Amino acid sequence: MKTIDNIPTTKIQRATKLISTGAKVGANYIKYYGDKMVNTPEQARQRLNKNNAEDIYDGLKQLKGSALKVAQMLSMEKSILPQAYVEKFSLAQFSVPPLSPPLVLKTFKKYFGKTPHEIFDTFNATSVNAASIGQVHIAMKNGKKLAVKIQYPGVAESIASDLAMVKPIAMSMFNIKGKDSDKYFKEVEYKLIEETNYILEMKQSKEIATACAHISNLEFPKYYEKYSSERIITMDFMNGEHLSEFTAHNTDQNKANQLGQALWDFYMFQIHNLKKVHADPHPGNFLVSEKGKLIALDFGCMKTIPQDFYTPYFELAQKEVIDNNIAFVEKLYELEILKDDDSQAELDFFTAMFHDMLSLFTKPFHEATFDFSDAHFFKQIAELGERYSKSADLKKMNGNRGSKHFIYINRTFFGLYNLMFDLKAQNIKINNYLRLS
Repeated sequence: MKTIDNIPTTKIQRATKLISTGAKVGANYIKYYGDKMVNTPEQARQRLNKNNAEDIYDGLKQLKGSALKVAQMLSMEKSILPQAYVEKFSLAQFSVPPLSPPLVLKTFKKYFGKTPHEIFDTFNATSVNAASIGQVHIAMKNGKKLAVKIQYPGVAESIASDLAMVKPIAMSMFNIKGKDSDKYFKEVEYKLIEETNYILEMKQSKEIATACAHISNLEFPKYYEKYSSERIITMDFMNGEHLSEFTAHNTDQNKANQLGQALWDFYMFQIHNLKKVHADPHPGNFLVSEKGKLIALDFGCMKTIPQDFYTPYFELAQKEVIDNNIAFVEKLYELEILKDDDSQAELDFFTAMFHDMLSLFTKPFHEATFDFSDAHFFKQIAELGERYSKSADLKKMNGNRGSKHFIYINRTFFGLYNLMFDLKAQNIKINNYLRLS
């Protein structure tokens, strides 16, 4: 894979890159209008989506950092984005052009004050894995194989300016209006800043590994503070294949069920017992060992769940609340989905929309066991998402609604559901976490 010798770090450099990417997208639309004259509208639209996805991703992968992280987050929204975008943006999860070896050594010296060869017995300057915020290298120390994650230059410093550039596009895409809309962007900015703090990630990683050590078929690497800093984190190198690679070839249903139960228990235990959750559930953050155990990685993005959000959120998932209109509407207000200044049209529309969504999405929680290989269930979710994404009424409504905590909690559940479906996990015990308390 081609390496990168430099990353745009200043606001002007990064803005220039986005502008040049925007120009390519504009040219694609010009080609699209001509394409419609000789091909069907559907063929023309598919080609436009493919070209735009490629050009946008190619621009973002040069920027890395929060810009690429946003693409990674969007790749998990399979029911919202066109397939071409999902496929291309999903590469941001664990397949990104790495920094060149000279830049790696320079970056290591800057962040750690020493070259890697002064710290480790051996160090491979060629990355074995590159993602949105950092890349991983293999090192050896005292006979132990280690994974050393190095953060890209300028990532932490460019978060605020990157999001400022993305904000107008996001507000238009999701029809966000109103003076308090900044709370959503501040939530994302705050979490991205946390993700660039590797000292915090080290602390969170050790806490979760200790708290969840008793969960069956789940493993964590050991972390080494001595060989870590604010921008570098060192851990055991864990042998295994990425979850997406495993699901692409697996035919062992028992192994899929075992992994699925471990994954589900891991998330339910965190959410309900710890009130803090690994909020970045994409395939690049999980490995499958040769013995069929799940290995959890990367705890930079952890979301604390306040009790005043946790209680109404999970009460709203209860079937008796969904089926009781008065109680249902009460919870929608409590979670800021409905607001006192909503028009009657907005009240009616969003009450109906969230009733449709929650009646479907919460089905696993109404059963003792659930079959996450059920293609019909996930097809219904996709169809519902597509229906509302095309809704003319929704586009007229103010999309600024819901607690800021929805961003990462909903992202967690969407990502978890997608992973469970990819595994084709069956007969999953939904409340198994209760016996783990």
